[in-house]
Amino acid sequence: MIKARLQQAKDLAAAALSNETNGQPRDRLVALVRDPYWLHVCWELSRQAVDRAKAALAHEWHGAIPILRLWQVESTGGGSRAEILLRDIPIHGGVTNWYIDVKDPPQRYRLDIGYKASSGQFYCIARSNVVQTPRPGSSDNIDQNWSDVAANFDRIYALSGGYAAEGHSQELQELFEERLRRPMGAPLVGRYGAGVESLLPQRRDFFFEIDAELIVFGATDPEAHVTLQGEPVKLRPDGTFTVRFSLPNCRQVIPAVASSRDGVEQRTVVLAVERNTKTMEPVIRDNAEP
Repeated sequence: MIKARLQQAKDLAAAALSNETNGQPRDRLVALVRDPYWLHVCWELSRQAVDRAKAALAHEWHGAIPILRLWQVESTGGGSRAEILLRDIPIHGGVTNWYIDVKDPPQRYRLDIGYKASSGQFYCIARSNVVQTPRPGSSDNIDQNWSDVAANFDRIYALSGGYAAEGHSQELQELFEERLRRPMGAPLVGRYGAGVESLLPQRRDFFFEIDAELIVFGATDPEAHVTLQGEPVKLRPDGTFTVRFSLPNCRQVIPAVASSRDGVEQRTVVLAVERNTKTMEPVIRDNAEP
């Protein structure tokens, strides 16, 4: 009895058998962004996948445990990326989803699901899409029953990597279509439903431009004299100030100097700001209209 319960807790395929499509098992791990501090991971694993893990681990299978492996994804420039292992999260059979707490948003993450032996050897069954958590306060919680996904799915889909050129996940799209019970198609079709083609112009005039500016703010004695880059700054009655600067695609050094009214004391703060904007190659989806 105890042995059977242990095996059930170890079997990641047990809860997925009823979810196989047309009798064909499939293996997938999909990560979703719930809010800045929580990820929601869903999986579907076939019996064959678990058997392959058992065969690969051989004599170490007896002590192996199912885990989710959490990676932090960092860009290294030139379109490449590095992955840092954050932690292994023990899970159990009988479920097909898990919530994972993360820190220091915004960050990018990816996960693996598989079995880890007592020696540390890890057999990966499936890998997830790359997701990015938003900044704190930029999104609301998404509950585990997907009750408000229909209204917010475009934001959730984007944060979960759905529109990312580097990692468009077919599994992610399939999961959304299953939960929403309708096909997504191209991004515009998913957003507005069938018949959107009639709203699109015959000639593609799609464009995307982005710019940025720098806002410098501070506070000092209301009677002090302040300069930024040598230019005088007007103080508010309470001594606060706000100055907007253009932010060109280069490095800027902005010295800020405050002098007391009597000229006896002077304080200097130097801001060094760099903007590095990179325009990526456009991506044309296979299922999008030309």
